[in-house]
Amino acid sequence: MEQPSTSDLAHALLSAPGWARVGLTAPRDTLRLAAAKELALHVQTLIDGEDSLPDPRQTSLPF
Repeated sequence: MEQPSTSDLAHALLSAPGWARVGLTAPRDTLRLAAAKELALHVQTLIDGEDSLPDPRQTSLPF
């Protein structure tokens, strides 16, 4: 398996959910851990090439 580039990792981190990025600075250990797990999952999903899969927890809104 090829190692992701620095720019790939940067894109993955910046495209992660905002709550997870902000959650890394939360005062509670449990929230920081949940945020770190979400970021890791998001990065792994992008590395594995599954970027197009919708989040099953996200409801779709009609236009």
